[in-house]
Amino acid sequence: MKIETYISQLLYRYQCVTVPGFGAFLTETHPAKLNESTNSFFPPKKTISFNSLLKNNDGLLANHIAQAESTSYGFAVSAIAFEILNWKKTLEETGILNLKNIGDIRLNADQNMVFTPNDHANYLSASFGLSPFVSPLVKREIFEKKLEEIEQRETVKLYETEEETRSSRSYLRYAAIFVLGLGITGSIGYPIYQQQLANETLIVESAMQKKVQNKIQEATFMIQNPLPAVTLSVDSSKTDSVEIKTMPYHIMAGAFRSEQNARKAYNQLIKDGYDARMLGENKHGLFPVLYGSYATMSEAEKAQKEIQKGENPDAWILVEAL
Repeated sequence: MKIETYISQLLYRYQCVTVPGFGAFLTETHPAKLNESTNSFFPPKKTISFNSLLKNNDGLLANHIAQAESTSYGFAVSAIAFEILNWKKTLEETGILNLKNIGDIRLNADQNMVFTPNDHANYLSASFGLSPFVSPLVKREIFEKKLEEIEQRETVKLYETEEETRSSRSYLRYAAIFVLGLGITGSIGYPIYQQQLANETLIVESAMQKKVQNKIQEATFMIQNPLPAVTLSVDSSKTDSVEIKTMPYHIMAGAFRSEQNARKAYNQLIKDGYDARMLGENKHGLFPVLYGSYATMSEAEKAQKEIQKGENPDAWILVEAL
């Protein structure tokens, strides 16, 4: 009876398989391994070792053979003992015992058994079907070239963004010069000049605001209830009136999910002396609260600096879209 077949079967399931009167085969699990010199990858495996001092019968091998051969336990023990006699005889005659799928056992100069495991057998059931493989060498030069291309593209994008910013500023200067020419016509046209300058500035700043609004604040709010228009009379004519655009520059104090909390914040700002406003619920289900609204960006920035110094460092300006 070739009992090494049954030993192999048990090695998949147990860490120790004892062969009565001969020794014990022990298993040890190792993680996956990489050989950098050969670019070889090895899956996790269970290796085998041998201890000739463990000879007591634990019944594991005999019971397994009895069940597999449909025989009695006593017959299995006798079959194991007979096979062991053949193994020892082979060692004495040839000096080497080959156990299929397990390894080789040799006698050294001191007549002690030395075990060499079979490297091709992997007794880790979780790695069944996995085999070592060699990966082709990664050419890092290709990745370096791709990295350079990505950096070049990012540089071009940054340059284009700067050009757009310069163009917007130039457009703002031209608009100011154009409106200034209108104001030279006389004191009567001065309110018209102010209105035209404010409108042109608002167009440019609104366009820039749309480009950077996602970076300024995660939640951007569009004003649903703008301030009413104010009509002022010009003393020189007393008959003509100039309609001033609603104040489009707003300093945000916060946005609240609860209308009650928004009302508390609004009342506190009023108590602190701010010309505060509380807007209705926006499309995001929030109630925005403003420190105040201003006609020009310079006024808004000045107020923002004062608020950031003493009240809220995170206060930011929202430009209402035209």
